[in-house]
Amino acid sequence: MTTGTHRDIRFPNRIPRFPTANMISSSVIILGIRCAQLLFAFLVMILTAYVAHWYNVDTLTSSPSQINWLLAVSLFTIFSIAYLELTPRFMPKLSHPMVALGLETGNALFYFAGFIALAVFMSRLLFCRGSVCGAAQASIAFGAFEFMLWTASAILMGKELFKSGFPRLSRKAPLNMPQKPPMTENEAA
Repeated sequence: MTTGTHRDIRFPNRIPRFPTANMISSSVIILGIRCAQLLFAFLVMILTAYVAHWYNVDTLTSSPSQINWLLAVSLFTIFSIAYLELTPRFMPKLSHPMVALGLETGNALFYFAGFIALAVFMSRLLFCRGSVCGAAQASIAFGAFEFMLWTASAILMGKELFKSGFPRLSRKAPLNMPQKPPMTENEAA
């Protein structure tokens, strides 16, 4: 019997592995995190767009920069998820693990700055009521969730990157140019 859940006759002292550790792949976990990131990005975008629209239409001032920042970060998140999920599958030559790690950590930092700045802005308001205030408070909460999700996915991506080793840039000639063989001692003299 050679399964990982029962003791093997050949190795009686070996402790069997738990089947759940083998069944759950990190790619399934990452895909679940990506779905949540995309959902929360759309929620943040809708809520902050509602608040920005209210400021631009119903008040005499433009929308606060904190609202505009979270709106821009949610759009950046959608493009980041498109790169992180579609590029390795359909254009693997354009995919690079260090770029992916940079996008992961960048999104985490952008959401951290965004939800903290909006929370500070909301705490200094003289009054806050109505659906606009609720939308701004909800965007703070979803921004915090996005920060946690991007931090978790950045940690998983960094763990995979450090486990597999850093990719090296190849010094090969471009595809249309032939490569020269290395020089021998006779040619160098």
